[in-house]
Amino acid sequence: MEWLNVFIGAALLFFGRRLFWLFVGCVGFIAGFKIARDTLQGQPEWLILLIALGAGLLGAIASVVLQRIAISIAGFFAGGYCLSALASATLHARPEAIVWAAFAVGAMLGAILTFTLLDPALIVLSSLTGATAISQNVPLDPPARALLFAVLAVSGILVQTGQYVGEKNRAPRRRRDEAA
Repeated sequence: MEWLNVFIGAALLFFGRRLFWLFVGCVGFIAGFKIARDTLQGQPEWLILLIALGAGLLGAIASVVLQRIAISIAGFFAGGYCLSALASATLHARPEAIVWAAFAVGAMLGAILTFTLLDPALIVLSSLTGATAISQNVPLDPPARALLFAVLAVSGILVQTGQYVGEKNRAPRRRRDEAA
């Protein structure tokens, strides 16, 4: 299962903004997997995977139909996932109340950011979510995992920002060419 999370994390890391439905679908998968795993302990892994796939597919479909709302919901879960993972990694004792409080704060910030600053928020949240998904599923000691997270997050933000700026620069040229 770790390889699947690493693959999803890499997709989010480098293509989360460009393919927003992928971002929403992957976040739906990650959230569905985490919730199903925590609530259905002892159930077969195929059932948990099926629930996660269903949540991801539902998220991807909803993102196409209800674009802005679905992206805000994905921002909610992505922000909560990233901040609760950070709190959990920082506080090795993992007090549940603090992790849930971090989830709530991150979720609200993620939803607000994706609703108001769509593209920049998608770049940052998809990069952070991808870096979190990868770094949590690679067997490293905590300092190396933190370094990997930081390098991946910065790389994802830089790559996606480059893609975004390139698209913005190409758009005016296309319009001028079409007008001529």
